[in-house]
Amino acid sequence: MRWMFRIAGALVIAAVIGVVALLMLPHDRIVGIATEKIEARTGRDLSVSGDVSLSFWPVLGVKTGPVTLGNAEWAGTEPMLTASGLSIGVSAVELLTGSVRVTGIVAEDPVLRLQTAPDGRANWVFDTVSADATATVSGDSVAAQSADRAIALDLLELRNGTLIYSDVDAAPVTLSGVDLELRWPDPDGPAALAATVTPVSAPIGINAEFTHPTALIDGAVSPVALQVKLPSGTMDFNGRANIAGELAGRLNLISKDIDKSTSALGLSSIELPAGWGPAVALTAEVTYTTDGRLSVREMRSELGENRLNGVVDVVLGDVPQVTAKLSAGLLTFPAAAAASSAGASSASSAAPGGAGDGWSRTPIDASALGLVNGSIRLSAEGIQTPDLTVGQVQLRLEVDRSRGVLHLEDVAVFNGRLTGQLVANNRSGLSVGGALTAADIDILQVQRDLLGMERVEGKAAGELEFLGVGQSVDAIMRSLSGKGGLRVGRGVILGLDLDRLMRGDAASGGTTVFDSLGASFTMREGNVFNEDLLLQLSNYRADGNGRIGLGARDIDYTFTPIALRARSGQGISLPIRIKGPWGAPRIWPDLEAAAKANADAQLDEIEEEAKAKLQQKLAEELDVQIEEGQDAEEVLKDRLEDEAKNQLLKLLGRN
Repeated sequence: MRWMFRIAGALVIAAVIGVVALLMLPHDRIVGIATEKIEARTGRDLSVSGDVSLSFWPVLGVKTGPVTLGNAEWAGTEPMLTASGLSIGVSAVELLTGSVRVTGIVAEDPVLRLQTAPDGRANWVFDTVSADATATVSGDSVAAQSADRAIALDLLELRNGTLIYSDVDAAPVTLSGVDLELRWPDPDGPAALAATVTPVSAPIGINAEFTHPTALIDGAVSPVALQVKLPSGTMDFNGRANIAGELAGRLNLISKDIDKSTSALGLSSIELPAGWGPAVALTAEVTYTTDGRLSVREMRSELGENRLNGVVDVVLGDVPQVTAKLSAGLLTFPAAAAASSAGASSASSAAPGGAGDGWSRTPIDASALGLVNGSIRLSAEGIQTPDLTVGQVQLRLEVDRSRGVLHLEDVAVFNGRLTGQLVANNRSGLSVGGALTAADIDILQVQRDLLGMERVEGKAAGELEFLGVGQSVDAIMRSLSGKGGLRVGRGVILGLDLDRLMRGDAASGGTTVFDSLGASFTMREGNVFNEDLLLQLSNYRADGNGRIGLGARDIDYTFTPIALRARSGQGISLPIRIKGPWGAPRIWPDLEAAAKANADAQLDEIEEEAKAKLQQKLAEELDVQIEEGQDAEEVLKDRLEDEAKNQLLKLLGRN
């Protein structure tokens, strides 16, 4: 606000110096004296055109036509101030008692240009002159004394003004329709300001109180109270500030519609997650310094249904650096997830393979990764969406040059725990990846919430590494690569009764209880490949191998249970084929593969039986007794070698 006080001071001094002469001089001479005083006080050229009128009692004043005040030499050719008219009034009654009270300074249709230079200079800081110089210009010693006298300002008023602010290396900011009133009745007392500005379309009301305005003008820190009335909300600040813009104090923001409030300020629309607005309330201790550092402490915020507390530090720049430590209760995202699901459904209808079987092809806008750099830590009691509920979480987000890494330090999800990290990189096209470790995960809940299917119950542990590239969910899912492993304790397979299948009943349905399940897998081009699935049951064992299409959302898998006690412990297998889309896969016993496998088993059994009979016949012919625990094949082999040796000796005549 320094520019306001300085301009007001220059106009006040011009009105007071030589005020006695106003009663005796012609109008053009009065204008000349005022012009000389303002130019001497500001170091700027002043031109006044049009008619000049005077009033003498009870208000001593001057009213002019169009006025132009020049700019600083370095600030360009445009004037600093223009107005269609200027009025200055002084209380004649109090002037007679030796005090000076300016009853009003009114500028009609003013256009005020405020600028800063690269070296820190501001065009509202004037090149002032001494009181002696002022006295020389007026030729009146009484006027020189008046320049040093304390002056009361009842009112400084700007009507229908335009404010143009140009900062270094920034686009000019223009505020039109500015109405402003500054009241400073006691030179040693507080000043009050009331203003209305219209940055875009809706008017904004500003009220401020300055406890020590003189100290502010001199660059000192002074108590300040500020209230901004926004469409659908208010913003209050109570604390201390200086004229350079540094401040420290309590900030309170209440808005019924945060988008309307920020749009009225000419700021970009704030796109909060659905369920996090539009009503917003914020209170915090705020400190700002001229080197662009913003500190927020004791923050308490209400964002729609959510509560978020903590501390935030921001270093402003081309890309702000943010450091934050936040805590929250249950964070809800009700409509965001629903909208995402609706979008996925819409995209699915256009995907090949029928409605409902495709991922969303809507382009992903990941430009937000480049808006800030920094580190944000969050501790929350939980996160809830219509499709997914996460328990207590400890998260840390690191963002650097459009690359974000979300560290899952401890996440309670699917009734288990999840740790690891997720990465989103938008430096040269979007890619996502991660390395996760899970324990005690309810795999039925995983299938239900993420895949829309229910096939296996149990608690799982495992690890996963993955990488996907693309500008849509569909492209990412079809590009996934990586590896992982899965281990499940006791559980249940739904929709599959191995006992019935092994008895030759091809009907589907039922359940199968298993003791353990383990598998490793690799991922290539959006497909999961597994060759070593092993399922252990009390009377069965099952192997598995095949492909699960993450991109195409389909499956082609062979699951082969083996009845361990069948055929006198020799076992019998019945491969089961699972093929089709996730939502409705076909499950049937592969009888051709089963026949081949069991035929091979029967051939092995016949071969073993024939081998046993041959060994028995040889033992009888060779008169060999095979004791329990001996290898019949080895005993017969030794006996045949001995018999061959004896026959060779006989042939040589050595017997």
